Amino acid sequence: MSQAFNRPIRVLVAKVGLDGHDRGAKIIATSLRDAGMEVIYTGLRQTPEMVVNTALQEDVDAIGISILSGAHMTVFPKIIALLKQKGMNDVLLTGGGIIPDKDKKTLYQLGSGRLFAPGANTQEIKNYIVEWVKKNRNF
Repeated sequence: MSQAFNRPIRVLVAKVGLDGHDRGAKIIATSLRDAGMEVIYTGLRQTPEMVVNTALQEDVDAIGISILSGAHMTVFPKIIALLKQKGMNDVLLTGGGIIPDKDKKTLYQLGSGRLFAPGANTQEIKNYIVEWVKKNRNF
């Protein structure tokens, strides 16, 4: 991966809201780091504003939201709106958790990247981020 880019891909992994289950987020953060990406893990109980502000300050290529609380239809649209408001149209918003297919379709239409179910293959997630960054970021 490092030969394709001038620097490591930077990914922000966040848990938004009151969802306290962070095992999956930590697994993803570790697997992305092990794949050569620079990972910023925000920890628990972040707000959409905190996530987007951190993403802006850290100049990330992608944001990964882990959400198991059922608040995805509130959290993702808010983050999408904040990214647009700040002109961060070249930052991937992806994530995972318990998100019904019907809701995934709505979130994709709003501008979300791919959303992964619990137990998704970490190699598949890594490959998705790398390919998206190759196509959409210039560094």
